[in-house]
Parts: sequence; C-alpha cells; structure tokens
Amino acid sequence: MTYVPELEPDDRIEAIPVTDERSLARRIALQVLYEVDSAHHDVNEVLTMHLQASQPSKKVARYAQFLVTGVLKHAAAQDDVIRQFAPEWPLDQIAIIDRNILRMAIFEFAIERRTPVGVAIDEAVNLAKIFGSDGSPSFVNGVLGTLADDETIIQQLHKPDEEVL
Repeated sequence: MTYVPELEPDDRIEAIPVTDERSLARRIALQVLYEVDSAHHDVNEVLTMHLQASQPSKKVARYAQFLVTGVLKHAAAQDDVIRQFAPEWPLDQIAIIDRNILRMAIFEFAIERRTPVGVAIDEAVNLAKIFGSDGSPSFVNGVLGTLADDETIIQQLHKPDEEVL
C-alpha cells in the first residue's frame, strides 16, 4: 500500500524545504492534481482552495495553474507514455501520487519543453521522496529516465499548436 501524507487545505506546504519558486508551484500543482484525480473534485475549486491556503507569490500561482491546466489537457498523451514506459504497471494500479508526478514531469520536459530534462526528473524524484512511498523515487526515475533516452517519443509529444499524440 502506498503512503500518501494527509494534507488539509490549511496545511502549509512551505514547511517542507523548497529550493525555488517552481518547486513550490510543483508541490501545489501535485496536491491539486492528486485531489482532482482521486476525488474528482472540480479543478478550479481545488486550485483556488490550495492557492488561498498557501498564499504563494503571483509567479508561483501562475506556474502552478499552468502545470495543472497543462497536465489535465494532455493527460491522455501522458498516460499513453506512462503505459509504454511502465508496461508492467497498469495505469490504474500506479499510485495516484506517482502517476501525477510522472504526468507533471512529462508535461514539463517533453510536451512543453520549458524545463531541462534533468531538472524535471530531479524535481519529480524529489516530489516522489516527499509524497510517495519508499519505491516511488526509483520508479519515477526509471520511467522518466527511459523516456528521456527516447528522442522519437519526445519529438512526437512536442508539437506546438498541434494535437499531441
């Protein structure tokens, strides 16, 4: 069973050391994506609630919203990639937290290509260490590392102004 820390809207995620603003935005986005994925709550309500609770800077709030919106928009393509690079794990059997960490990293380094591959993978592994189970960091690292080595798939995912996969 996967351990996921119980987080309430008024929990201060800043209590966990954050290296930079984008790291904080990723943590907020991950919490939003987790709640939306697990409880099927309205994404706008959940995002608003988490942003009000953490009161981040405008830059952090914008990046968190960018991540949430992008991950949800491209979820089907990201899930296809996860299925391809973690074939021994059916998508619905991957821990919700791990699945959303993978989606965010894939969105950042393959679909949007705004974040260097190494940075996206490091951030994903750190999120897996904080929020995932004991095996999450190596699982996340393995899936993303294998994807990072497949330039063909990354090129297919990154098609500006076109439908992805």
